[in-house]
Amino acid sequence: MSEQVYDSETIKQIWQMAKVDLEASLSPAFFNTWIVPSPLTSIKIENDQNAIATISCMTGFHVTNLKSNLYSQIKTALEKYINKPLEIEFVVTDLKRSANSNNPNREAFGENLSKSNPQQQHSPSHEEINKQNYNEFKNNLIVNKSFSNDQGNRQSPTVEELFSQANINNNTFDRIKVRAQQIGLRQDYTFESFAVSSSNEMAHAAATAVANNPGTSYNPLFLYGGVGVGKTHLIHAVAHHMLKNNPEAEIIYASGEQFTNEIVRAIKSHTTLQLKNKYRKTDLLLLDDIQFIAGKNSVQEEFFHTFNALTSINSQIILTSDRPPQEISLLEDRLRSRFEAGLMIDIQQPTFELRTAILLLKAQSNKLDIPIELAQKIASQVDSARRIEGIIKKIRSAVELQNLSLDSVLIDKILQSEIKQNQQKIIKAKPQDIIKTVANHYRMKQSAVRGKRRSKELVKARHIAMYLLRNELQIPLEEIGQWFSGRDHSSVIHAVKKIEQDLILNQSIQQDVSAMKMSLIAISN
Repeated sequence: MSEQVYDSETIKQIWQMAKVDLEASLSPAFFNTWIVPSPLTSIKIENDQNAIATISCMTGFHVTNLKSNLYSQIKTALEKYINKPLEIEFVVTDLKRSANSNNPNREAFGENLSKSNPQQQHSPSHEEINKQNYNEFKNNLIVNKSFSNDQGNRQSPTVEELFSQANINNNTFDRIKVRAQQIGLRQDYTFESFAVSSSNEMAHAAATAVANNPGTSYNPLFLYGGVGVGKTHLIHAVAHHMLKNNPEAEIIYASGEQFTNEIVRAIKSHTTLQLKNKYRKTDLLLLDDIQFIAGKNSVQEEFFHTFNALTSINSQIILTSDRPPQEISLLEDRLRSRFEAGLMIDIQQPTFELRTAILLLKAQSNKLDIPIELAQKIASQVDSARRIEGIIKKIRSAVELQNLSLDSVLIDKILQSEIKQNQQKIIKAKPQDIIKTVANHYRMKQSAVRGKRRSKELVKARHIAMYLLRNELQIPLEEIGQWFSGRDHSSVIHAVKKIEQDLILNQSIQQDVSAMKMSLIAISN
């Protein structure tokens, strides 16, 4: 088994950047209390795949609280810069002595408390932490009179200030963040960070209505569409909105696979009653990829009764799938009818304009200033929000870790691997899919693109459609002509050559064709 260990300087740089993210999302008291005195001390990569990070804590109390309340947030912050799946180990270390020596007693002194699911731990409230652990915390918190941070040295608040009644009363925002992490919500998946266009505006409007009036507007709300269209983002946004209005709301978020595994474990361990109590008393149930339960009789049976129990008490249910209920094979008819009784919305693949907007939003949240022309260049070659997020991570890593300039040279380098992957994909779309994609891109009717009118914009769209049919599907020239009001093969040859020349000289045509190819690749997958 090969193992890569990061050097101390790299670890320091990664932790500094992660701390910037954490400081932006936490209150100053929370940040100074839990993050500053608990540094990242080790990163190991096993088999070039899985990363293990070690956080050193001064007390077992710190370990328990970080693990229970901040595990997901620290994990997300670190994964931005490591670009690998990550697990975190929290160990108790005598930080004062280990700072000055190798500390031969460290192994005996430390406790490895990390890899269990932090959501399975009891999460103490802020009031419990303040009242029950004050003495231990007071004795162990302050190693030095001040802590350093990324902006320089600043005075840490006193223990009395941190545990004052006024500070306790002002911790609602922190409690909401902790609740969101325990539920499994992504901190950046909110309505504010969701880019809206014609492909998803109905889904956004419905999700907003549900968030404002859960259990009454649309129940269930069923969102379906391909990978990276924003389904998960929207349902997380609903949960964040509900928590903001009611921090005590009972919310469950799970994937269809997680739901299935929970039922299987409950049956084996004879704990089905506890499982029923958990799922049937929630205010909001979010189930991602519900198609996963199809064909699993006991799981469908349990979900049927859970569905009925929740709707009877006006609890909100939101489901996502990669296809509509009628296309989910092996789904029980009684479940299908209940899904179809709610509001079903198809979220289309993001358009070129929407991909550009998503990229600019994510760049802004990552403190990257990407010029609009570079954002358009990326959006023309990336087909989904998920892949855009990966591109943003690569750009940020290159800028902050490698000190590279954010310019067209860097963007071309990062996109090179993406382009190679796309070139290796074979578009499996049908001819009508290509014509529909071109028409939608230019906001035209398909009949106009296929017809005989010869306005400048129609001719451009028609030529691109012919070019894609020839180059991507290798359809014979005569057959392509038949798709366009019986034009002869010489007209098709002229169209293909015209677009080939434009792709060399015209940047606008390059972007348009790339964007349409991305949409077609998404349809084909």
